[in-house]
Amino acid sequence: MVERAVEIRKGFHQSLDEVSQELVRLAGMVTEALGKATQALLDGDLAVAEDIIRGDDVLDTLTLQIEEHCYQLLTLQQPMASDLRELVTAIRLTAEIERSGDLVANIMKAARRMYGVAFDPKVRGLIEHMGEQVHRQFRLAIDAYVERDDTLAAAIDDMDDTVDELHVDYIQAIFETHEQGVVDLQPAVQLALVGRFYERIGDHAVNIGERVRYMVTGWLPEHAAAARQSVRDADGDDLPLPPSVHKGPVSG
Repeated sequence: MVERAVEIRKGFHQSLDEVSQELVRLAGMVTEALGKATQALLDGDLAVAEDIIRGDDVLDTLTLQIEEHCYQLLTLQQPMASDLRELVTAIRLTAEIERSGDLVANIMKAARRMYGVAFDPKVRGLIEHMGEQVHRQFRLAIDAYVERDDTLAAAIDDMDDTVDELHVDYIQAIFETHEQGVVDLQPAVQLALVGRFYERIGDHAVNIGERVRYMVTGWLPEHAAAARQSVRDADGDDLPLPPSVHKGPVSG
């Protein structure tokens, strides 16, 4: 009986390892696509853009396979404690990575719409810088998952400040080039969307980092918020309502 239990446990952990490998493979595909996408955007390379857009179907298929694998393990094995955290983290990370892949494809769709548009040197430089920073941030978030590195996972949020600053500068540069008549309205809108797509990939990297911290330590940012609310509840310290909001009906 004991030997049977040991075999079941060993098989479960082998399956967990398979899920992790599948997840890393999915993340690797997105990371590679992200690096190619920035260069394709800057070069106006429609062939690469089309390859990345078509490749999103492959990402979606692998995502479904990973999720199904995770759900089977949850149903059949009913894991607890750290094993449950690892499995739940895999499900959440799969969604974050898949959505990042969608955003990379969106960058390529914008590149198609802007084909033939010459980029202002300042805008071009900011795209390149933003693409490099987001690519690095996403890759390090996955490294944190592979290495179960809580410290690296926690650092991803700080890295995102750089992306946010670049995004602000980028939007300002687009406004300036449009006002100067360097770029028309429609390409300017597409450029702004591209910046938003990069910024959102950075946000997904932050989410991956937070989920890795949860997997390793059991901590989430929401826990700190819940603790603060518990203290407020214990002290009877309700949040003040804005002046325009009334607790009861207003009499005429």
